[in-house]
Amino acid sequence: MFIDFAEIYVKAGDGGRGIVSFRREKYVPKGGPDGGDGGKGGDVIIEASKDENTLRPFRFKRHFRAENGQPGDSNNKTGKSGEDLIIKVPIGSIIKDESGNVIADLTKDGERAVVAKGGKGGKGNAAFATPTNRAPRIAQPGKKGEEKKLIIELKLLADVGLVGFPNAGKSSLIRAVSDAKPEVANYPFTTINPHLGYVEFNGKSFVIADIPGIIEGAHKGKGLGLRFLKHIERTKILVFVIDITDSPKDRFKKLLKELESFSGELVKRKRAVALNKIDLIDELNREKYIKQFHGETIFFISALKKIGLKELLGWISENL
Repeated sequence: MFIDFAEIYVKAGDGGRGIVSFRREKYVPKGGPDGGDGGKGGDVIIEASKDENTLRPFRFKRHFRAENGQPGDSNNKTGKSGEDLIIKVPIGSIIKDESGNVIADLTKDGERAVVAKGGKGGKGNAAFATPTNRAPRIAQPGKKGEEKKLIIELKLLADVGLVGFPNAGKSSLIRAVSDAKPEVANYPFTTINPHLGYVEFNGKSFVIADIPGIIEGAHKGKGLGLRFLKHIERTKILVFVIDITDSPKDRFKKLLKELESFSGELVKRKRAVALNKIDLIDELNREKYIKQFHGETIFFISALKKIGLKELLGWISENL
């Protein structure tokens, strides 16, 4: 199951306490204070990893705690610092606080963000020695590590987004041109999870995202709605996959309206229209559709029969 939203609780490590200790050595008179400081608590770090592709693990584990720092020791020894806790998430994850403020947007493999800082270790009594107080009997407790609730949202990172109503043939298209293998069948909402496909064409490579079918009112949350519209936001090029047998011009207008209602920036993005399923019509009057889609870049394709795909991929590779 593809999960693109999670809420977690993180707690950084507490700092170790400082200790009260006095030097006690044979033949060494007037031993002074030698209580060491406590160790620092571990940080909580979130790291983007190419090996992760879903937030599903956070359904089963939502509480994360870094290691506490150890207490100080005699002979002015500082306690061991707590180990940092590294939480791995997919590339493209956005980390927000409880109020929805963005803490980090992790778009590269290995990119990290410290989301909760460990507490400082407390001072041992050696740190409090002064000329007038040579035998202090005080030490500090360690400071508490930060703790907070976080929201993690995943927005897919892809060069090209396939947009269309259910059953338009997006899954068939991504299967035909890439290594992605989404399941396909002849009923609405076949695809309920986004799929990424890696494409190599004419010496270039790019990533295509198959965004699950949009329906009218998607920008208001209908159907799969807002959950997947957000994945289109990061793509550089949009390809509208439209069933040529099902009122294609009307379908295209409705798709544009949904995208514009969600984000006005999307309709300004570089785009092409792929009129799919041309193998199902007896006679293809290309001029008729070119006039209908005046001003748009149009391709006539059959994802199933692999017709017209080279022309479409060529245009994509030239415009990225």
